[in-house]
Amino acid sequence: MSACIFCRIVAGEIPATLVFSDDSVVAFRDVNPQAPVHVLVVPRTHVDSLADLRDGATAAALLGAIRTIAEAEGLTAPARGFRVVANTGPEGGQSVDHLHFHLLGGRNLAWPPG
Repeated sequence: MSACIFCRIVAGEIPATLVFSDDSVVAFRDVNPQAPVHVLVVPRTHVDSLADLRDGATAAALLGAIRTIAEAEGLTAPARGFRVVANTGPEGGQSVDHLHFHLLGGRNLAWPPG
């Protein structure tokens, strides 16, 4: 059994609120949301970080899932929007060593707020 929390979520060993799942990608709601919509999008196969991603098919699957989820969450409607973040490495703020994208939306994320 892997010690990686996201691998354990992908395997169904740890419960999560799934919003998307296919052969390559799993997406679930963040337990500590920073916006009304805060979804973590992870590859099913373990990749430590974005710096370690070498598979174009996995990259395409992740980005396609992000687009699909953003549409399903109503973030692509006119005058809406969303942010996608991939913290990478210790100095980049990555807290779990499994590649993951944060999909954030549902409020104004522009800076300065306006």
